[in-house]
Amino acid sequence: MAKYLMLKHYRMPSEYMDYTPMDQWSPDEVEAHIAYMNDFADRLKESGEFVDAQALSPEGTFVQSGGAGRPPITDGPFPETKDLIAGWMIIDVESYDRALELAGELSAAPGRGGEPINEWLELRAFLEQAPTVSE
Repeated sequence: MAKYLMLKHYRMPSEYMDYTPMDQWSPDEVEAHIAYMNDFADRLKESGEFVDAQALSPEGTFVQSGGAGRPPITDGPFPETKDLIAGWMIIDVESYDRALELAGELSAAPGRGGEPINEWLELRAFLEQAPTVSE
């Protein structure tokens, strides 16, 4: 078994998917999307492939150690995770192909008008061991 992280993103350019921001969906459309996500997770729980899933608030703060004293807090100049990551799901599957299959299915969650949003998900394998450096 191998663990994979599927990252859902808040904002994707329209050339990458048919995307209407969730704050422009009707309450029924939001409920249908969440129900799809929950049903998907429930099926993975039954198959033993589900590890964890969380939605994230769009609010956040980017912090970096500034040495002694208070760390600096910023809203730029680069995209922050609060602008990018809407949530995640961790799966534990037999193969990379199975991870791809599940990510494709999750991508089809319904959006505005009940149509699949076909969002791009970022699929990343968990690192199984620390990289080694040879001289």
